[in-house]
Amino acid sequence: MERSRRREVLSADDVGRALTRIAHEVVERNHGLDGVVLVGLQRGGVWVAEALAERLATAGAAPPIGTLDVSFHRDDVGLRPIVPGSVTEIGFALDGAAVVLCDDVLYTGRTVRAALEALNEYGRPRSVQLAVIVDRGHRELPIRPDYVGKNLPTSRDENVTATADGVVIE
Repeated sequence: MERSRRREVLSADDVGRALTRIAHEVVERNHGLDGVVLVGLQRGGVWVAEALAERLATAGAAPPIGTLDVSFHRDDVGLRPIVPGSVTEIGFALDGAAVVLCDDVLYTGRTVRAALEALNEYGRPRSVQLAVIVDRGHRELPIRPDYVGKNLPTSRDENVTATADGVVIE
C-alpha cells in the first residue's frame, strides 16, 4: 500500500487560535492562575508550554514553566532504546500546584503515564491537567486530555507532527 502524501491539517494561525482557546480554558477551569504551573514534556511539549505561557501572560502573570524528560519512566523500555530528550528542569515546588502538562500530540497515552510517574519525584500537585495540540486517538491507557486543540482521527500507520507552524499528517 502506498503511503499517503503529506497534508497540512492545521495552519500556523489555526495552531495559534487553538493555543489561545486553551489558555482561556486553563484560566476558566482554575479560576485564575494562582498556583498554576506549566510543565512541557520533552521534546514536543516544551514549545506548547512556552506558547501557552505567552498567552496566559496576557491574563495576568505568566505561570512558571518547567520541562520534564520521561525517558526513564516509560513502560516500553525493553521494546525500544532509551533516548533521553533533554534534562528535566522544574525549578519550583509542585506541592499543592495545579500542574498543566503540555504535549504536542496525544496518541497511546504511554508518555503521559510516564510523566505522571516522573512528576512524583518533584512533589505532590493539587491536580494534574493535560493540554495537547492534537488528540489522535488510539489510546492504550485510560488517559484523556483536559484541553485539546484538535481531535484528529488518524490511522496507526500515519505520523502526526505538530509545531507552532502547523499540524501535518504523513
